[in-house]
Amino acid sequence: MRKVFNRLVVVLDTNVLAPMPVADTLLRLAEESAFYLPRWSEEILLELERTLRKWNYSQFQVDRRLRVMREHFPEAIITGYEGLANSLDVDEKDRHVLACAIRAGAHAIVSDNRKDFPKHTMDQLGIECLSAAEFLKQQYHLNPDLFIQILNSQRIEVGMSMAELFQRLPKGLEEFIRF
Repeated sequence: MRKVFNRLVVVLDTNVLAPMPVADTLLRLAEESAFYLPRWSEEILLELERTLRKWNYSQFQVDRRLRVMREHFPEAIITGYEGLANSLDVDEKDRHVLACAIRAGAHAIVSDNRKDFPKHTMDQLGIECLSAAEFLKQQYHLNPDLFIQILNSQRIEVGMSMAELFQRLPKGLEEFIRF
């Protein structure tokens, strides 16, 4: 069977990397060449670290999450975007995310704070902003069988049923994906 490579470059915002089931699913998909290429910055990872600490994750859990992300996706770290941030017409706290996306040549940003990325700005830059649910639905369509296989592997590894996994993922996926 011929291996399929998708060259969709996507910046993952902190708010989709923080909830473990969502992050786990997104990162498992990114390990497969049929799906997408994840990107983030050290600033996004620092924000992720602060968020996880605020959510009472242990220091061990925080360090492990960040270490695993860095080890499995060394090419995901984007640098050299800092000079772009101040000129961007988005919420000040999210300028670094959009600047990272521009520098990465990203096709999309996955963020559940879509209101912080105005459509007119994103359209001008040719970058889509998708919620985690919208993005996962798109990824499903790229390779439904592989997508389901990844979810099944995830649910087995974390010791839950598919219904329990869907309860922890963005709302609406369970109705969209039929087994």
